[in-house]
Amino acid sequence: MPCFLQELFQLGAEIISSDDPVLSADDLVDQIADVLNFFGLGAVMCMGVTAGAYIVTLFALKYRHHVLGLILISPLCQAPSWTEWILNKVMSNLLYFYGMCGVVKELLLKRYFSKEARGNGLVPESDVVGACRRSLLERQSSNIWRFLEAINGRPDIAEGLRKLQCRSLIFVGDSSPFHSDALYMTSKLDRRYSALVEVQACGSMVTEEQPHAMLIPLEYFLMGYGLYRPTKSNVSPRSPLSPLCIAPELLSPESMGLKLKPIKTRMSLQV
Repeated sequence: MPCFLQELFQLGAEIISSDDPVLSADDLVDQIADVLNFFGLGAVMCMGVTAGAYIVTLFALKYRHHVLGLILISPLCQAPSWTEWILNKVMSNLLYFYGMCGVVKELLLKRYFSKEARGNGLVPESDVVGACRRSLLERQSSNIWRFLEAINGRPDIAEGLRKLQCRSLIFVGDSSPFHSDALYMTSKLDRRYSALVEVQACGSMVTEEQPHAMLIPLEYFLMGYGLYRPTKSNVSPRSPLSPLCIAPELLSPESMGLKLKPIKTRMSLQV
């Protein structure tokens, strides 16, 4: 069987055969392990967005020796609510019968981006939303349907989160439909090894909508692993790289280093 994750996310990927069974979330996790083992990789730093964050978290629970740390953006840890389950089923049926139609694209974009980024009749959508809209057309609809079916059948993993032995850094936009899920997940993680950064005026895709909000928290997080060494540079007081844009709690040595403690802050960006 081909690696499903590669077939889903690689541009120009072939359609997965209809003879292949629909995989579960556990199956997707096992495929990550297969890829790492194939390339002879040991422990890695994992990063995932929304459903992808759920998959890498489950991977960390199941294959602890393979995970150094987790960087999670708008993560999920519970089974789908009835609202999410029904919405996913609507998208699944549309994908199955009509492919990547306009309704599915709009539902996905609403899930990914804030209202401000999506624009309206008076304000055009942002460049990143337009790029994502075009990218969705380049993906195989049946492959996305398979992934959506797997995620819609995901089990609840909240009670196992305290057993995670790696540090976790969570980002979430305050306009994300998964904002409450991220807060709930943070409450279930060991407070000694997890941190939460909430970004104002941002949807689920913090990596795309406001990536500059992630810079300093990521620097401090990676410094704890010896993977990043800060360099001296001159930055404007109004630059997103400036410490003036970050809540004071984030800048204490304990916040993101060897003794990671929980942080709940809203980051105001200055431009």
